[in-house]
Amino acid sequence: MFATLGDRIAYTLLGLSPDGSLGPAVQFFVMDTAKIFAMLVAVIYVMGLLRAMISPERVREYVRGKPKGLARSLAVGLGAVTPFCSCSSVPLFIGFVEAGIPLGVTFSFLIASPMINEVAVVLLVGILGWKLTALYVASGLAVAYVGGIAMERLRPERWVAGYVWQIQMGETAHPKLDNSLAGRHRYAVGEVREIVGRIWKWVLLGIGVGALFHGYVPQAWVSEYLAGGEWWSVPAAVLIGVPLYANATGVIPVAEAMLAKEVAIGTVLALMMAIAALSLPEMLILRKVLHWRALAYYAAILAGAFVLVGWGFNLLA
Repeated sequence: MFATLGDRIAYTLLGLSPDGSLGPAVQFFVMDTAKIFAMLVAVIYVMGLLRAMISPERVREYVRGKPKGLARSLAVGLGAVTPFCSCSSVPLFIGFVEAGIPLGVTFSFLIASPMINEVAVVLLVGILGWKLTALYVASGLAVAYVGGIAMERLRPERWVAGYVWQIQMGETAHPKLDNSLAGRHRYAVGEVREIVGRIWKWVLLGIGVGALFHGYVPQAWVSEYLAGGEWWSVPAAVLIGVPLYANATGVIPVAEAMLAKEVAIGTVLALMMAIAALSLPEMLILRKVLHWRALAYYAAILAGAFVLVGWGFNLLA
């Protein structure tokens, strides 16, 4: 259905040629815009109905007081299913620290949350298939778990901004959500408006980049330099992803276009992870609570993990 819409607009309405570069690029852009936003609205609404009772404070309570191994597993799992916006990461980080949750566990949550969420997973399955989705999710969970352990070994408590230890967050009373069906519907609609309103430009940017790659990057160039999974392609993908900003949803159309051109799967996974979890805007947000040295270690650990993941999957492929 979405491909047909793209064909009609690009080739029938606009009269573009499918044999050129512009025609396939426009067809890809129209098709992916319709497909991704339709799935995005549907998934966010459904998950909003189910998540009406989940808040950052409740996430914190789930993890508080648990043994470290269990707490880390819970933090990774909750990070994967609670796609709070990036502005929520700072108060959530502070809340975790004040609740006595080890910083290594908190870092596991911060790594998992931007990389993996149920919206991105559903979109990945619909667009890229369940195999790539399973690879991406498994890799993201592993990176979040091990990355949190690595940060813990560095004793990051010494690099947390002093005011974090002084703020008293846990005593604030929060309004109770309306748990009726109508209340959950209003909450779900609000989630759709808030999340789509926040990320639509990044999704369109991702689709635009994917369309340009799909239409204008020659297949021969991709086959020569990227399809074979050369060792340098994975570090290059991570470096390219750092200055970019998009959430996991916005990265998907770029990955789709790259895979259609037969770019090696490990290179694609490394780029997706770097854009979602290691972008400069995310670092600037975390700078509010962490000193630069902690952020440097954090970025180095994640970049190294993403490179290893990319190399590993290229070898397996």
